[in-house]
Formats: sequence, C-alpha cells, structure tokens
Amino acid sequence: MEYSLQAWLIALTTLVSLSQFSFGSITRHYKFDVRLQNVTRLCNTRSIPTVNGKFPGPVITAREGDRLVVKVTNHIKHNVTFHWHGVRQLRTGWYDGPAYVTQCPIQIGQSFVYNFTVAGQRGTLFWHAHISWMRATLYGPIIILPEIGMPYPFPKPDKEIPVVFGEWFNSDPEAIIAQALQTGGGANVSDAYAINGLPGPLYNCSKKGAPDTFKLKLKAGKTYLLRMINAALNDELFFSVANHTLTVVDVDAVYVKPFDADVVHIAPGQTTNVLLRAKPRPPAATFLMAARPYATGRLGTFDNTTVAGLLEYDQSPDAPAGHIKSVPLLRPSLPPMNDTSYAANYTGKLRSLESEQYPARVPLAVDRRFFFTVGLGTSPCPWNHTCQGPNGTKFAASVNNVSFALPTTEAMLQAHYFGRPTEVYTADFPSNPPFPFNYTGTPLNNTFVAGGTKVSVLPFNASVELVMQGTSIQGTESHPLHLHGFNFFVVGTGFGNYDPVNDPAQFNLLDPVERNTVGVPAGGWVAIRFLADNPGPHELGIKDGLGGQRRAATRAETDSSAAGSANVLTKIAP
Repeated sequence: MEYSLQAWLIALTTLVSLSQFSFGSITRHYKFDVRLQNVTRLCNTRSIPTVNGKFPGPVITAREGDRLVVKVTNHIKHNVTFHWHGVRQLRTGWYDGPAYVTQCPIQIGQSFVYNFTVAGQRGTLFWHAHISWMRATLYGPIIILPEIGMPYPFPKPDKEIPVVFGEWFNSDPEAIIAQALQTGGGANVSDAYAINGLPGPLYNCSKKGAPDTFKLKLKAGKTYLLRMINAALNDELFFSVANHTLTVVDVDAVYVKPFDADVVHIAPGQTTNVLLRAKPRPPAATFLMAARPYATGRLGTFDNTTVAGLLEYDQSPDAPAGHIKSVPLLRPSLPPMNDTSYAANYTGKLRSLESEQYPARVPLAVDRRFFFTVGLGTSPCPWNHTCQGPNGTKFAASVNNVSFALPTTEAMLQAHYFGRPTEVYTADFPSNPPFPFNYTGTPLNNTFVAGGTKVSVLPFNASVELVMQGTSIQGTESHPLHLHGFNFFVVGTGFGNYDPVNDPAQFNLLDPVERNTVGVPAGGWVAIRFLADNPGPHELGIKDGLGGQRRAATRAETDSSAAGSANVLTKIAP
C-alpha cells in the first residue's frame, strides 16, 4: 500500500483545522498502542487486541473546537484502522478510518497519525476499530465537552459516568467472522454482553466474582449524567435501572428536548446521555441496571442474555455493619425482546431542541432523492464449497440489490487522488431499486443479489433526502444505519411500504431529531435529510443481524457519488 499522501494530508489537515479553531481550543495528543492482552471473563481467559492494554480502551476527552492528534502503532498480527464514530471529519475524511474506503489499513509494526478537529459538536461519541471484527474489543468513549463558559441546556450533573455496552466472546471474533464469510451462514453470537467490559452477576461463573460486575456508587440527592454508548457489533438493546427514571437529554452528541424514560432503546453505534437523579435519602436496597437485546424477525440465533451492573447508595455513617449485604436486590422490568411497539414509541419522542442557540437546520428543499431497499438476500455457493445459508446458498446483505465488494488493493480515496478510480469502483450505484416489488409482503422467489464496488456521487452542498426501506426477503428485522462524515435529520418513519405520495406530508420538518445513526424499523422505513457539505468519500454502513455489514459509500467531487451494497459510498464535490 502507498502512504506517500500522508505527509501532504497531515499538512493540509493542520491548515484546515486551524481555520476551524474557536477561542480557547487546544490540541490534545493521544498515543494508541494496539497490543494483545490477557483478559478473563466468564472464567475464560483470552488474549485479545486492546489499546494500551485496556478493555474497553481509554477515554478520549476534548472540548468543542479542539484538535485531536492520535498516533496509532499496530503491534498485533492483524491490520488495523480506527473510526471516530460520529465525528464529522470536516474536510478530513481520510482520517475517518474505514479500511479501503478512506484509508489503507495500518499494517503490522506500522504507525499512523490521525489528526482532526472536533467542530460544532458536544456530547458523547466513541471510537472503534473499522476492519473485520476487530471492533469487538477495540473501542472506547469520546467525551466532547462544551466550549469553556457554555453551560449544558439541562441541570448540571454532579458527576459524569461512561456506560459502554459491548460483548464478550469466548472464541476469537476474527475466527468467527472468517468462518461466517466462508460458509455464508450466520456468525456465531457473543457469549455475554458487557457494561464497561464486565458481564455482571446474571451469567454463570461471572456471578461468583465481584470484579466481573460494573458497580456504580451513588450519593443521595445527587444528579449523575450517564454517557451511554452501544459499541456492540450488531444488537440493539433495551436498558433500564430498577426503581429509577432516566431523563434523556442528548443523542449522538446532539442535545434533544428532555423526556423521561423508564427504559432506553439504543442501537449499535448510537449514544445516549441521560440524567439519573439519586433518591433524596439512601434507600435500604441495591438496584440492578440491566440491558438485553431488542431482536426482531431474526434469522438464526442471537445472544439473548442479559447484562447487569449494580447501583449502590453510600449509606449514612450510622448504618449497621453488614447493612449492604442484607438489603434486597431490586431488578428493572425490561420490555419483551421483540417489543417493536416500545422501540417505536421511544424513538418517536426524540426531538431536536430547535432553540435560538441550537437550531434544527433541516433542509426544506431537496436537490437529490434516493430510495434504498435494505435487507438480506443470498448469493450462489461456489461449486467447490459447502454453504450454510438458505438452501445451500450464502447470506448476502444488500442495498438496492447490490452487495458491497470491499476493495483489497488500495483505498477509494487513494484511487481517486491518483486518477484511477475506475480501477477500484464505479460511479453507478442505483438511486432506486432495480425493480419495484412489495417490499414488506410475501418474499420473492429469487433472492439472489448482485455484487459490486459502486459509489453514488453528490454535488457539493446538495440537499439530500434518503428513504431507507426494510424488506422481508429473508425475514423482517431492524437495520441500524450509520452515515460517516455527517449528521442527518430523521424526518419520518413508518411501517409497511413507504408511500411517496402520502407519507411526505407527515414529515417533521420543524424539530426532527438530529443524529448519525438510526434504525430502519423492522418491516418499515425511515426518511432522513442532510446537506452534502463535507467533501470526500463517506461510508453509509448498515448492520445486519447475522453479523455482516452492508456498506454504501458517498463521495464528493466536482460532479457527485455513493458506494453500495451493504454499504453506500457518497462522494461530495469540493
């Protein structure tokens, strides 16, 4: 792979970043050493990839306007990249991390410096590896504080605590995904979920050791900001704290109109900040905080376990000895795993602040419209293989019947820069399905999808409307969607087939929630709008329930583009 661009890109990024600095912003340096570390969970010890020996990895803290310089050195026997999930990467798309889309992987024994500015964002995001399944253990929080002197638009908490949901595999995740890709079947699922890397007391073996459980100590009368991150590979989660109400104040590093919720729904790639108000006096009880999956129409198995942590109050000095051990343990009530009604009602409450200080700049006019069908199909089994998908085929995720073929020789951005894009991708990703059908009705007989490395090109500053339609070809399920390089507004959602005549009349163009990751509902659709104001190749990634990932790419130049299949690439012209 060629790295001749790196010095030039760093110099250009420095100039661009300086222009984005606000008063009081600083440059923060971090060093990431990717090394193997022995970690024990569920009485099973594995040597896992970590950053600086930590699982989860270190917290990155910045203020709005700060520049982050992260030097990553790869000491393991796998190529690595890192994605700064939700960071806009304004004109620094080459530091966004998707392997072979915006950068070449960091090879064994090599280093790479990520250099970008956090502009116009405040709240909680996260970083994770972006190649194969390395993100199963390589992830950690990004905490973006407001500019100095800017208060939160909600009561200031007494303490802020990251709550990161992840997974634990007793087997090597790289071996699991390699087997799934070879056989075309569903990938083996995780053995446990985790809160801050700990599975908690509800798992066999784990319950015997307190170190395997995340504990949160509260002081009566105090307010806590829980910075929640779903870093799990594929699973959406329901989360609740027994006998406590949570107030949602921020999603995907964007403030929202506060609302109370007994249960929070959070999809992979999403973040949610909630206020937890401790009771005025220390109660005579210990409380479980717990999360389990929201799973819909899932083909194959999924991890249907429950992760839990303990919430304990500091007791008064005159509490009797052994008091904590004698108090009852209270458990939260979580919705059924297939409770689509709760998930829809919860997400329907999310609204932008739409205030003078934090306006919702929703594009009202639309320059480019896209209609993408997303779901699972199949691809033929090679003649010399035995495949484990439906009827001996391979499962294949697709967007508009295109299943993304990842480049293997050079990154898309690199190919574009050196004037040889057609050797890596084509700019003909379909804006609509190749043929219409009843997307949520009786499944088609022909479930084969095409493969390709395609992009869709967008003119710079074009306003875009994208409708994502779930399909029932291999069963209906929710599909979390993440757009790199952009926030977008969720202007509409519904069940069944999208109606282009009547549904737009119900769009919320006043205060729709702004985020970077949204779920396409099971058996339904979601409509988003955004402004294509960030030049470069950007990936639209859609997780599927079998462990794969659809990618589409969006690319920007003087004409326009997006790469497709399980991912859509968008290219935006400078």
